[in-house]
Amino acid sequence: MATVSTHLLDSVNGTHAAGVRSQLFRVDGDAGRQLLFDVETDAEGRIAESVELAGDAGAEFELVFHVRDYFAAHGQGGDSPLACVVIRFVMRDDTRRYHLPVMLAPHSYSTWWSG
Repeated sequence: MATVSTHLLDSVNGTHAAGVRSQLFRVDGDAGRQLLFDVETDAEGRIAESVELAGDAGAEFELVFHVRDYFAAHGQGGDSPLACVVIRFVMRDDTRRYHLPVMLAPHSYSTWWSG
């Protein structure tokens, strides 16, 4: 099975972004999206979840972070239009770890690939 992992960092206060709702969807074109997991980041702002590709190698996936709720809970981002951070990517190898770290702020974010 493939592994999808991340490390969310709160760039406003320089800490881990703990307790951020994180979902992974398989994008099925006209059929919509299929939820594969719905978890929260741990105390260190991390998730690591196994994903069965089951013949879907090369399919598109969306990793969704619900950041508005996180920043509201920390008294930040009151006027931010940023509700979610969505990263759409492709997984081609079911034995690989797909690591997508994110630095968060109420009005911006930065992500990179760390394979």
